[in-house]
Amino acid sequence: MQRVRFGKTGLSVSEVAFGGIPIMRLDRAGAVTVVRSAIDLGVNFIDTAHGYGDSEEKIGEAIRDYPRADLVIASKAPAADKAGFRRQLETTLERLGTDYVDIYQHHGVSTPEKMAQVLGPGGAYEGMVEAVEQGLVRHPAFSSHSLPIAEKMMLTGKYEVTQIPFNFVDDAAAERIIPLARELDMGFICMKPLGGGLLETAGICFRFLMQFDGIVPDPGIEKISEIEEIVALYADRRPLDAEERRRIEELRNELGASWCHRCDYCQPCPQEISISSVLTAKSIAKRMPFERIEGWVGPAMEKAAECTECRDCVSRCPYDLEIPELLKIQRGKWETFLETRVWA
Repeated sequence: MQRVRFGKTGLSVSEVAFGGIPIMRLDRAGAVTVVRSAIDLGVNFIDTAHGYGDSEEKIGEAIRDYPRADLVIASKAPAADKAGFRRQLETTLERLGTDYVDIYQHHGVSTPEKMAQVLGPGGAYEGMVEAVEQGLVRHPAFSSHSLPIAEKMMLTGKYEVTQIPFNFVDDAAAERIIPLARELDMGFICMKPLGGGLLETAGICFRFLMQFDGIVPDPGIEKISEIEEIVALYADRRPLDAEERRRIEELRNELGASWCHRCDYCQPCPQEISISSVLTAKSIAKRMPFERIEGWVGPAMEKAAECTECRDCVSRCPYDLEIPELLKIQRGKWETFLETRVWA
């Protein structure tokens, strides 16, 4: 794969990164084989997280026989406080078997409350600064599902890299966030390039993303064939053709009425339903082991049964989703998933 300059980090990274969520579902040997296959195909940028089960450990074993300087390893810590951040960083380094992480992210800074905790006294950012000074982290970063919060975090000038959802349905970042990243010379990791597994035509997804200079897609990879297909697309770059553009518009119209962007503007729910967890359950089901899915999504689905259809959420949703109806649909699909372990 070709390498690109990754913003002010100065790192030279492959045009596509390896996303480490789905390898949680593989056994150790299978996961190691997939990661090494991606590296051998020219992917030198690997992204995972403290919270992705045993992903860091599997990646650590996979990279053990490669020169560390040839790889760019990114991970994330969900802690908002300094002490928690430090504990999670040390765990990440131990799992990965490395002395440093190239890019370390505050994971999921998507609310004003978490942003205030991270940046406030005793917050995780203090731990980040200390880790950079000690050489444990090379480049500070954050991920977010909220574009307004992401913009505020970027404008602090404290970070070199951001990770935001971006694909041809969830494309709002093209208006302000991607241009701002270029203006600030920040690296931009494109989270959910395949919509968390909901967009299944890789050719359309990645040719859409190729239009945007300076972004590095981070698809979750579970099979060697998946990364082979993506690498082949980048080896034979071309613009979207008329039929692909037509299909994109068709899918936008088809999915737009049910696509939850996880902005959580629908909250708070009077019944304390985690609406975005319910509406994005298919994405979670396609990427994570069954046991983690059941523990994470199950309680949210149970709460969804308490929906009173007050429609407070509908009035707040910027995408005009019919949330009460979508909750019913998702609960039905969840019951089928529990029986078959396949999301219909």
